[in-house]
Amino acid sequence: MSMASAEPAPAATGEAAGQVRPIFAVSALLLGSFLVGFDTRLFTIGLPDLRGAYGLSFDQGAWLNTFATAPQILIAPAVAWLAATFGVRRVLFWPSLAYAGISFVLPQVREWEVLVLLHALRGLLLGVFIPATIMIIFRTLPQRWWIWALGVYAFRLAFSLNTGPLLIGLYDTHVGWEWIYWQDMILAPLIGILVSLGTPLQKVDVGLLERADWGGMALLGTGWALIYAGLDQGNRLDWFQSGLITCLIAGGAILVVGFAINERLVEHPWASHRVIASRNVILSFMIILAYTATGLSNSQLIPGFLTTVAGLRPEQIGLPIFLTGALPLIVTVPLAVILLRRIDARLVILFGFIAFAISAWMGTNLSPVWAPWDFAPMSLVQSVGQGFTLLAAIVFILSNSDPKQSTAVAAYVQVLRLGGAETATTVMATFLRHREQLHSYLLGLHVPAGGAHTDDAVGRLTGLFAADGASGALALGRALGTLKGMVAEQASVLAYIDGFQVTCWIALVGLVLVALLRAAPAGPLVPPDSAR
Repeated sequence: MSMASAEPAPAATGEAAGQVRPIFAVSALLLGSFLVGFDTRLFTIGLPDLRGAYGLSFDQGAWLNTFATAPQILIAPAVAWLAATFGVRRVLFWPSLAYAGISFVLPQVREWEVLVLLHALRGLLLGVFIPATIMIIFRTLPQRWWIWALGVYAFRLAFSLNTGPLLIGLYDTHVGWEWIYWQDMILAPLIGILVSLGTPLQKVDVGLLERADWGGMALLGTGWALIYAGLDQGNRLDWFQSGLITCLIAGGAILVVGFAINERLVEHPWASHRVIASRNVILSFMIILAYTATGLSNSQLIPGFLTTVAGLRPEQIGLPIFLTGALPLIVTVPLAVILLRRIDARLVILFGFIAFAISAWMGTNLSPVWAPWDFAPMSLVQSVGQGFTLLAAIVFILSNSDPKQSTAVAAYVQVLRLGGAETATTVMATFLRHREQLHSYLLGLHVPAGGAHTDDAVGRLTGLFAADGASGALALGRALGTLKGMVAEQASVLAYIDGFQVTCWIALVGLVLVALLRAAPAGPLVPPDSAR
């Protein structure tokens, strides 16, 4: 389905399912969704180990992460058009083989320049899978299966976020870090084979090719990729204090503005603003951003606390997070699908944000002694928010869009999710850093040098270290270092509590956005009783 606003390809109505075997298409969708989710999450969590394996500095590792992810945004907006023009089978089959080949080679490379090039190519290919597999839903499957297939898309995102630490721990402990890449030697070719078996071989749409808006595609993809790179590096380089960050974000913004102007001037716009220019769609995009931000309480705050404050490694936190955050999604996502087939999607989104708000509020009771299993109650509640919110928001967006443009909107959802996730993650990281510095300063005011309570604490700690055999000067040094560490720990805990408070407020903002939504028009994704 084309992203062009003129003469788009028709949406699927289920007839194609009789000519191919939809079970293979669904399997390709499932594998493609999980491959993207797991690879992105595993690379982020495993980056410290990858830096050690490749012998990279901290700065090189940070840039490697940017080069591995930014190309996904570069290609994602154009995938729907490429699939409409050349066919889903062509767009997925060859990239899946290339992706497997690059994944096999990467653990054997040590040259920095080659690593960057291969990771950028790998990211570019990875950006093909989600938009293309979403098109399988509307081109191959009968309408009665659309919500279930979209549930796979929503499931894989939340599931991969909560499974990443467990897999990284297993790979590091038992089979080696190389399997962060090598797992794709098995999964990626399977995607290509399943797509070949489950989707028809289409003729190249010469008309779309002749009307191609190459300028619009280049402007939007490049603009978003530059903004993403600026956001990814912003916290490390102190944002606009860095000329590089300023150039990346400003340059990307200029290109996006140029894209908007281009779409109004060209005869056949590739992604006209009319595709998403409606009250419900715009509010739904804002809801997805709110979902992404409030979901940080699970994807960033809990793992961050356990690794930075508790000092635990992925293999130590992976199983509790998996059992309490990932496994419940097997229940919550199908439950969301069942509800969406019976009640208004707005109510399902509402339930999701309420769950997010409750779980974030539970996180404000955080203390330094919390271990992985102490987060279990809030993770269980949050699994309801993760299972309900994103799926219902996507269904609502597609319900309020022209069916002929449904995959175009889905491509925008992918770009919005990647860009929104990076924005939320970097802003939260900056927020935590500043709040930790503030709390450290405020706590330090209550631990003045020469104060009675300070001297008493130092004296007690010095006595403990002296009892273990440390000399007087050494015992005093250790006592001062321990007191400093205790203040730093408390400052970090208070910063994470502030983070949970922010995600709670964002969930409440999400509830307000839901209240502003209007009923969706009648369609295959809308229960008859809830349509306007």
